[in-house]
Amino acid sequence: MSETRHIPVLGREAVALLAPCEGGIYVDATFGAGGYTRAILAVAGTRVIGIDRDRTAIAGGFDLVDRSAGRLTLVEDRFSRLAEVCAVEGVDAVDGVVMDVGVSSMQLDQAARGFSFRLDGPLDMRMSGEGPTAADVIAKASEAELADIFYIFGEERHSRAVARAIVAARREAPITTTRVLADLVARVVRGKPGDIHPATRTFQGLRIFVNEELDELHLALAAAERVLKPGGRLAVVSFHSLEDRIVKDFFNARAKSGGGSRHLPELTQTAPSFRLLTKRPVTASEQEVTANPRARSAKLRGAERTEAAPHAADRLPSWPRLSDVMRGG
Repeated sequence: MSETRHIPVLGREAVALLAPCEGGIYVDATFGAGGYTRAILAVAGTRVIGIDRDRTAIAGGFDLVDRSAGRLTLVEDRFSRLAEVCAVEGVDAVDGVVMDVGVSSMQLDQAARGFSFRLDGPLDMRMSGEGPTAADVIAKASEAELADIFYIFGEERHSRAVARAIVAARREAPITTTRVLADLVARVVRGKPGDIHPATRTFQGLRIFVNEELDELHLALAAAERVLKPGGRLAVVSFHSLEDRIVKDFFNARAKSGGGSRHLPELTQTAPSFRLLTKRPVTASEQEVTANPRARSAKLRGAERTEAAPHAADRLPSWPRLSDVMRGG
């Protein structure tokens, strides 16, 4: 892997927040092109467990594994399973976890992956290459399900009109390419000059749904809480409001005690499991945004694990799920 191939957004700030120390064990939960991992390995004696569900990313990291002298292990898996991955590697507790949530620029730039409306390719969008594709969802989901997917995960205000247009179009011919879907959405969602592409939110919602990204994030945060040792740090970079809200709410809930009240003092108080390191999210500098426009929306949040036991896992939100849609309701 080329050392200059990819620089992660807010990479310097995220690693500084992680504060890797000699001899520490760290999880790069979204390995990608290995930017965070290289920075962590630059600290003598560190060990990194890198996780990515994208087989291409894992294969791209083999050179770094070879050069790490046994300090890097790469695992193809979902980052929600980071606790299980650590257990398999014989690691009970780690000194830090870093996550870069969402689709990577490498995935967006490959037309064959079908993530981007800028490049014509098959309507795929799968990070792992397994399971139903975006085209399968477009073909199978009902009009109401499509509208929910675009509204909840893409925050598309015109979700019903887009869903209606898709259902009408697929009666005439299958929708199997990014260009066909983008053009279809652009006829329904009218943008003003200077606005984002009309299909941006539809593609975002579909991609998040296909990869179950928000469920994955909920589960990954809870998994990190379980594997971090006292004083261990969690740093998360997110790129849109849905992700950032989940991270913010998770940290805020676990940085305060709860469970009792002055009216019912006998209830057991839940001790804070994290101490906030970022009261407000860290954002990219003007220089970084100029060099990489994707950094404009990035937000970094971090927290340090306390000695308290992990909190009970939160219930996942009751939003549409891939398994329900693909089995027909």
